[in-house]
Amino acid sequence: MANVAIIGTEKSGRTSLAANLGRKGTSSDITMYNNDKESRKMVFVDAHSYPKTLKSLITALNISDLAVLCIPPQGLDAHTGECIIALDLLGFKHGIIALTRSDSTHMYAIDELKAKIKVITAGTALQDWECISLNTNKSAKNPFEGVDDLKARINEMAEQIEAEQAELNSLPARIFIDHAFNVTGKGCVVLGVVKQGISKDKDKTKIFPLDRDIEIRSIQSHDVDIDSAPTGTRVGMRLKNVQAKDIERGFIISDKEIVTTDYTLECTISKFTKKIEPASVLHLFVGLQSEPVRVEKILVDGNEVKEAKPGTTCVLELSGNKKVAYSKEDRFLLANLDLTQRFAGYGFSK
Repeated sequence: MANVAIIGTEKSGRTSLAANLGRKGTSSDITMYNNDKESRKMVFVDAHSYPKTLKSLITALNISDLAVLCIPPQGLDAHTGECIIALDLLGFKHGIIALTRSDSTHMYAIDELKAKIKVITAGTALQDWECISLNTNKSAKNPFEGVDDLKARINEMAEQIEAEQAELNSLPARIFIDHAFNVTGKGCVVLGVVKQGISKDKDKTKIFPLDRDIEIRSIQSHDVDIDSAPTGTRVGMRLKNVQAKDIERGFIISDKEIVTTDYTLECTISKFTKKIEPASVLHLFVGLQSEPVRVEKILVDGNEVKEAKPGTTCVLELSGNKKVAYSKEDRFLLANLDLTQRFAGYGFSK
């Protein structure tokens, strides 16, 4: 199963494209569009609250395996650039650039835009992504022209993604939760994605950062009861020994996680941000969790320094207030919400 993030600036056509690709499901600051009518089931995630909040963008990307970046004819604005930076900092492997609303421009303008995109994405994770022209206008002469080409390309990439997911099935099960609620007669229900391993009905496991023993009472995918859910499966789960009010987005179902409020990260600072200084307040994202953190110390080659310059590497010692769960392999993103381009860099726990 492939989960696809549909992202881009406002009025980029992202929402109408997502609605064309699937049937509307769960909606909060992100909206799920489910396609379960074909042999390969997919979920398309519209980060519709972006650019107002970074959280919706990061959530959409971190529960997805493939991203479609929507760019309208007027081209690359600051938020499109921010999406490109986010994808690059996350090292996003699979993606397509959709040149939307192609019915409102001409072929030469599209070619010029493709050339600009090639220059902008050079040296990033997006440098080899294919550009596909399409329109997302229901009232166009040929409504949604080009979307079938996009679907075909997504299906081709999904085959490779599913092979990669299968290699993760031997790892311990790990599920990222993005929604939680109570259902009358059923109790606590969570929605999320199996990020690795195979989660099974009746598994006795834990939920973090609560560090509480739980049992998975039942599992559904696309409203169908299943006994087990391999890597990549979009799931709904009934849980025993926990209530929805105790669960926040980003909580993780697994046997073991690191839980802390303080972090030591080996970081690469984005070349598109400003310098970082001790006592700065940044926003930390890992998985689907986020919280403000304070920069306590900056180290370069083991020596304490007064700033981390754009485009450099360093060790950041950070302190926060809220417990966060993660594993050693998780990639952290850092953001400065006071800047126009908000992403500041990425890092891994030491």
